[in-house]
Amino acid sequence: MHVELAVDMMDLAGRLDHVVLFSGDSDFAPLAAAVQRRGVRVTVVSTMKSQPPMVGDDLRRQADVFVDLADLSEIIGRSARERLPRFLQETPGAPA
Repeated sequence: MHVELAVDMMDLAGRLDHVVLFSGDSDFAPLAAAVQRRGVRVTVVSTMKSQPPMVGDDLRRQADVFVDLADLSEIIGRSARERLPRFLQETPGAPA
Protein backbone atom coordinates (compact mmCIF):
# COMPACT_ATOMS: atom_id res chain seq x y z
CA MET A 1 0.00 0.00 0.00
CA HIS A 2 2.88 2.37 0.74
CA VAL A 3 4.22 2.00 -2.78
CA GLU A 4 0.81 2.50 -4.39
CA LEU A 5 0.21 5.66 -2.37
CA ALA A 6 3.67 6.99 -3.20
CA VAL A 7 3.25 6.31 -6.92
CA ASP A 8 -0.18 7.96 -6.98
CA MET A 9 1.02 11.01 -5.06
CA MET A 10 4.03 11.47 -7.34
CA ASP A 11 1.85 11.03 -10.44
CA LEU A 12 -0.58 13.67 -9.19
CA ALA A 13 2.00 16.12 -7.83
CA GLY A 14 2.12 18.08 -11.08
CA ARG A 15 -1.62 18.79 -10.84
CA LEU A 16 -1.96 19.46 -7.12
CA ASP A 17 -1.37 22.46 -4.90
CA HIS A 18 -1.86 20.68 -1.59
CA VAL A 19 -2.05 17.09 -0.37
CA VAL A 20 -3.39 15.85 2.95
CA LEU A 21 -1.80 12.65 4.22
CA PHE A 22 -3.65 10.77 6.94
CA SER A 23 -0.73 8.79 8.32
CA GLY A 24 1.94 9.05 10.95
CA ASP A 25 4.37 6.67 9.29
CA SER A 26 7.81 8.27 8.94
CA ASP A 27 8.36 6.17 5.83
CA PHE A 28 6.31 8.87 4.09
CA ALA A 29 8.74 11.70 5.01
CA PRO A 30 10.82 11.29 1.79
CA LEU A 31 7.58 11.26 -0.24
CA ALA A 32 6.45 14.47 1.44
CA ALA A 33 9.83 16.04 0.65
CA ALA A 34 9.63 14.89 -2.98
CA VAL A 35 6.22 16.44 -3.62
CA GLN A 36 7.24 19.60 -1.75
CA ARG A 37 10.15 19.98 -4.19
CA ARG A 38 7.49 20.03 -6.90
CA GLY A 39 5.71 22.92 -5.17
CA VAL A 40 3.01 20.93 -3.39
CA ARG A 41 2.14 21.79 0.21
CA VAL A 42 1.81 18.79 2.52
CA THR A 43 -0.51 18.53 5.52
CA VAL A 44 -0.11 15.48 7.77
CA VAL A 45 -2.99 14.38 9.98
CA SER A 46 -2.14 12.00 12.82
CA THR A 47 -1.69 12.28 16.58
CA MET A 48 1.05 12.93 19.09
CA LYS A 49 -1.35 12.86 22.02
CA SER A 50 -1.54 9.08 22.28
CA GLN A 51 0.79 6.69 24.04
CA PRO A 52 2.87 5.96 22.08
CA PRO A 53 2.55 8.89 19.66
CA MET A 54 1.20 7.73 16.30
CA VAL A 55 3.31 10.08 14.17
CA GLY A 56 7.02 9.86 13.51
CA ASP A 57 9.11 12.95 14.15
CA ASP A 58 10.59 12.88 10.64
CA LEU A 59 7.19 13.05 8.99
CA ARG A 60 5.81 15.66 11.40
CA ARG A 61 8.80 17.91 10.84
CA GLN A 62 8.70 17.47 7.06
CA ALA A 63 5.05 18.49 6.78
CA ASP A 64 4.13 22.07 5.98
CA VAL A 65 1.23 21.69 8.43
CA PHE A 66 0.64 19.05 11.10
CA VAL A 67 -2.92 18.53 12.37
CA ASP A 68 -3.34 16.49 15.54
CA LEU A 69 -6.45 14.32 15.42
CA ALA A 70 -6.92 14.79 19.16
CA ASP A 71 -7.46 18.50 18.53
CA LEU A 72 -10.28 17.65 16.14
CA SER A 73 -12.15 15.33 18.50
CA GLU A 74 -14.74 17.95 19.44
CA ILE A 75 -15.49 18.52 15.75
CA ILE A 76 -15.35 14.99 14.31
CA GLY A 77 -15.74 12.81 17.41
CA ARG A 78 -18.83 10.97 18.57
CA SER A 79 -20.15 10.70 22.10
CA ALA A 80 -20.11 7.35 23.92
CA ARG A 81 -23.85 7.03 23.23
CA GLU A 82 -23.37 7.60 19.49
CA ARG A 83 -20.74 4.83 19.38
CA LEU A 84 -23.23 2.28 20.74
CA PRO A 85 -25.18 0.06 18.37
CA ARG A 86 -28.48 1.72 17.45
CA PHE A 87 -30.64 -0.74 19.43
CA LEU A 88 -28.69 0.16 22.61
CA GLN A 89 -28.95 3.90 21.92
CA GLU A 90 -32.70 3.58 22.21
CA THR A 91 -32.54 1.57 25.45
CA PRO A 92 -33.44 3.51 28.61
CA GLY A 93 -30.51 3.66 31.00
CA ALA A 94 -27.90 3.22 28.25
CA PRO A 95 -24.68 5.23 28.77
CA ALA A 96 -24.95 8.89 27.77
